[in-house]
Amino acid sequence: MTSHRDLPADWPFDWEPDAYRSGPESGSLEGIDPGFTFDFRSYDDVGDGQRWTTWFDVEPLMRGPEPRPSWVVESRGAIDTELGILKTGKEADVFLVERADPHDPDSAVVMAAKRYRDSNHRSFHRAASYAEGRSVKRSRDERALKRKSTWGRIVAAGEWAIAEWDALKRLYTLGAAVPYPVQIDGVEILMEWITVDGETAPRLAQTRPERDLLASYFDQVRDFLALLVQDGIVHGDLSAYNILAAGDRLVVIDLPQIVDLVGNPNGMDFLLRDCTNICGWFKARGLEVDEQELFGELMAHAF
Repeated sequence: MTSHRDLPADWPFDWEPDAYRSGPESGSLEGIDPGFTFDFRSYDDVGDGQRWTTWFDVEPLMRGPEPRPSWVVESRGAIDTELGILKTGKEADVFLVERADPHDPDSAVVMAAKRYRDSNHRSFHRAASYAEGRSVKRSRDERALKRKSTWGRIVAAGEWAIAEWDALKRLYTLGAAVPYPVQIDGVEILMEWITVDGETAPRLAQTRPERDLLASYFDQVRDFLALLVQDGIVHGDLSAYNILAAGDRLVVIDLPQIVDLVGNPNGMDFLLRDCTNICGWFKARGLEVDEQELFGELMAHAF
């Protein structure tokens, strides 16, 4: 430690070591402007299957809408830990990722990480029909998409990730029952993990609800579709397989194919198909519903 004997003769400040010492001996930082002090914590290096949080690697617009849920971890010292794969799909795989600050373990949260594949490793059906009416911002990317070059395949994966990200943000802001979108980084979307008693919520198709709950579920799906139609959009691929049953609450997932009801020439067909798929599932379980009646009701909301 520097002593007063080491200071130059023309040092302009009085040397009062007890007034400037920090630590257990003094218990304070007397004489130091608080603006020049800060808390310091050390962190160990991350291990296998871990990475430093990517929260600060993305631009603010690539983070979820505000106000954010209290469970979102925004600490710079947080670590993301891979917990394993949750599900595989046609166009993407979903993993579980824990984000936690080692100095604040009680704030740890497990999220679903959806990672899109490039077109060499996915089989997204009817992709062209869903993409009609969408625009690609950069002409170079648009040309690459048309040529289906290597870069085009990378762009395509990113476009589908962005499409789902935009849909999640839009629907969450509308108040629709969708997972909270935490952030997007390239082809990876981190979002709320929907659970029941600490386990992944089952798909609606896996449930056998009693009649009262079945009727409540249908009302929720109808309200979800009406909310979208009022905003001029259609899910486009809705079925009992991309709706989660979180107790008595339904949450809709898998949203990259959201289409404009009017701007997409297939918009009306997609809406009718959503109605047909949903009503077919509920009718098979004894609920008296009609897809044409539902379609007409939704069209009344649209215009």
